[in-house]
Amino acid sequence: MFTLGDDSLLGRRVFPYPVAPELTGLVPRVHRVDWPVWLDPGPRMLRDVLELCRLQTARGLAVLSWLSAGQIPGDVAWLWPRHRLTGPRQHLMYTAAAGVPDAALGLVVSNWTWVLDTRFAGQVMAPYLAGTAYPDDGYTAAQATVTLMRIWERHAEARPALGAAWAASRTIADWCKAAELCAAYGREAPVFTYPRRALPPLAGVRPWIARLLRLV
Repeated sequence: MFTLGDDSLLGRRVFPYPVAPELTGLVPRVHRVDWPVWLDPGPRMLRDVLELCRLQTARGLAVLSWLSAGQIPGDVAWLWPRHRLTGPRQHLMYTAAAGVPDAALGLVVSNWTWVLDTRFAGQVMAPYLAGTAYPDDGYTAAQATVTLMRIWERHAEARPALGAAWAASRTIADWCKAAELCAAYGREAPVFTYPRRALPPLAGVRPWIARLLRLV
């Protein structure tokens, strides 16, 4: 649940209402994913990372749909397995992601386009994904950070997917922060978002990204 506002400089702003603990509790758990901790030059690791990106993007959008609605479905057990999305589980995840309101999805798209267009992208994306995936293990988080940064630097084709995973994960965390500020101070607080940039050429965007972010 949220309200909208327009800013002459920042554009459309989203102001969440306070969020129930059972919803905010989903967010740190959703961030847990088995990002690799060493760089394998073979193609298998890159395929695995791209699948993890698809999982994290769909997971984040599913949770964002529930944050936007202010309620959680009765059974979300299908959200937690960390293996690749297939079959009925993929259908459930994609259906939930499709329920994200346009204004909320716009936050994700803004973050995604920004990270694809900044020279600091690897330094922003990798520590966030790794740190939230391994919050209790700094050594593993550091290894995963370096690995994700190297993938970003060496595999340009993976950048839209890594950026999508980062944008979805970052947006749901920032949504909860804004909702917490609203509850604490009794006044609306906007969800933080990076400035939106131009969309990248769709020819270089994987079909699942275009579908989940509703680019076509």
